[in-house]
Order: sequence, then structure tokens, then C-alpha cells
Amino acid sequence: MKLVTLASLAALLGVAAFAQNATKPSASSGKTLDMYYMDMEGGHSTLYMLPSGQSILIDTGSPGERDHDRIMAVLKEAGVKEIDYLVSTHYHSDHIGGVEALVKAIPVKHFIDHGTSIEMDRPVVATFQKLYEELTANKRTIVKPGDKIPVTGTDVLVVTSHSKVLKTPLPGAGKANPFCAGFEPRDESRIDPDNPNSVGLLFTYGKFRTINLGDFTWNVEKDLMCPNNPIGTVDLYLTSHHGIDQSGSATLVHALHPRVAIMHNGQRKGGVPQTMNTLFSSPGLEDIWQLHWAFAGGTEYNAPGRFIANVEEPAAMAAAINPPPQPADAPPPAAGGRGRGGFGRGGGHNGPAFLIKVSARADGSFTVTNTRNQFSKTYAAK
Repeated sequence: MKLVTLASLAALLGVAAFAQNATKPSASSGKTLDMYYMDMEGGHSTLYMLPSGQSILIDTGSPGERDHDRIMAVLKEAGVKEIDYLVSTHYHSDHIGGVEALVKAIPVKHFIDHGTSIEMDRPVVATFQKLYEELTANKRTIVKPGDKIPVTGTDVLVVTSHSKVLKTPLPGAGKANPFCAGFEPRDESRIDPDNPNSVGLLFTYGKFRTINLGDFTWNVEKDLMCPNNPIGTVDLYLTSHHGIDQSGSATLVHALHPRVAIMHNGQRKGGVPQTMNTLFSSPGLEDIWQLHWAFAGGTEYNAPGRFIANVEEPAAMAAAINPPPQPADAPPPAAGGRGRGGFGRGGGHNGPAFLIKVSARADGSFTVTNTRNQFSKTYAAK
């Protein structure tokens, strides 16, 4: 299948698509950049409603009715009749599982991805890739770092894609990253190969900045951020890779210097002590918001309850905090927290799923709301 080129997409849109020069942010009074961080039970889907009225949906969660229904409910709440851009960060089922159902349910104007998966030796991936090429025919663009999604009033910059990273510093960025000195590389031989290929996006609306890196991994975080930081700082950081310990190094997080972090974890995926310690110690971090209470974190490492969108039944939490004794011959938990909730997805819950909504203003201020309890906190412009 012939893919649409960047030039032809630009002609199609009638704008300078994926231009290298910055789009002037809109500062229209009263308009906000609204972000809906949905509960995909440790998968991922986030809706960005731009002040222009355009929509960008990043990822579609896992296959099945549960995640699809949750996405459709949010699209309805946000008044989305068609999706302007569907970005698939990479080809793992907890990120692209809902693509086919979504395309059948609502029009999608443009598809963005990093190119063909490098996991084509896996039959299920090869089968999906063929289906994806059919679904995206003549509407697909493969992006590289430095490209921009051509929307109005908000700058949406590709900073990672297909294991490549942004090298040209943004205005005001490019300084030496002091957190590179303490970086220790990881053995990533067990990591699914497509994770480092994730499309990562930096959103800038006026003075507000937020980043979403998909499942970008530990070792390539160094490639992005060292020796110099090409991005600068952000106001809001979505934890890389759901908050598991395969991502989220201090070299990345501390250099980005976020004021707020949102963790798209599940009850048994993410929220591991290492990730939480990195966040808690990040310079200037004010709060952590979580989509789930994390079993791996126990009482020591979870955020206060009002910052958590989905909490578990008291009996389940008690069992996690005070697990029953294990037989003497029981095997030890695997490295990285697999034994008690570091990676495993578990069944998740199928009841009410609450989300975290963020509304950002061009002056740099933003409000975060937990829809479970309607607790909101506004972070003033700096």
C-alpha cells in the first residue's frame, strides 16, 4: 500500500503540515486545552481537546468492549463527532487494541504512527499490521522527531519516533543535563522491542507544556536527554510506560522538572516504589495523580486518596497491604516487581471507571480534577 506523504498530507489539509517552525500558540480568552486521561486498566488512551476545537486521541487501550465503551463515553462527553488525529504510539495490544472498533464507531480523519512494527516476526503483530494498513489507507502519516501535527493554536511536536529522538534543541532549551551523570543503563533484553519506538509528543499551549512519551524506555531516555536537554521543562508529565520500572529515569523526569505528574497505571501495573521515589524526589514536583491505587506501592508509595481516580475494595487493599504468609518453598518474586503487581495487568475491574481531567490555560495555569470525588486543584501560572 502506498502511504500518504507529508507533502500530500499538507496539500490535503491546505496547511503546512508537520512544519519545522513553531506554530504560534493561541491565547484566546477563556479557551482551554482539555486532556482526558482515561482508565484503561494499565493500558493507555488520552484525549486532547484543543482550544481550536480539534481533537487528538493518543492510543485506544486494549481490545474488547470495556476500553472501547470507556473511550466512546469520553468522546461523547467532550462533544467529539469525528477524531482529527489518532496517534498510535506503538503496536502493543494495550495501546492499539481498540483501533478497529473505534474506526467503525466514529470517523477518523488522520492516523499518525512510527512506521511498521519491528515485531513482525510475531504472527499477531503481522496480522494487526495488515489490518491497520487497510484501515488507514490514504490517511496515514509516519512521523519522525521534529515533525509537527498541523493543528491550530497549539504546538504539537514529535520528540521521539521509531527509536529516534529530537536532537535540535527547542528555543530556550539545550543546556547540559546534570542528571546524566548518575544515569545507569539497564539490561533491556526482556523488553518488548516496539516500546522504544513509541511516538512521543510535546504539547505547548501558550506557556503551558505537557509531554506524552508512550512506552518509551529507560535506555533511550538517555539518548533523548543527554548530554543536553533539548526539551527544557514541562508543567505536566504523563509517566512513561504506565509507571513501571522499565521507564521513568531521573535523567528524564528530573530534567523535565514537572510541577505535576499523572500516572496511567492499573491496580496491578505500575506504581512501583522505584518510579514513585523518582517522582517524589523530582525537583519542583507538587503532586502525583494516579488512575489507580497501585498494589505494588502499598501504603508507603501511593498518592493520597483524593488524588487517585480508582480505588479498590477495602478487602482487596487489606490483602495487598498485609499479604498472607507464603509457603517456605514458594518462589521469590521476579525482579522489577512482577511478584506483587509491578508489571502484571491482572483482570482489572469492569465497574465504573473514573478518569483524570486537566484543563490548561494559555497563561500556564491548569486545573486537575479527579472525577471519582470531584476533587480539583488549580496550579497557578508561574
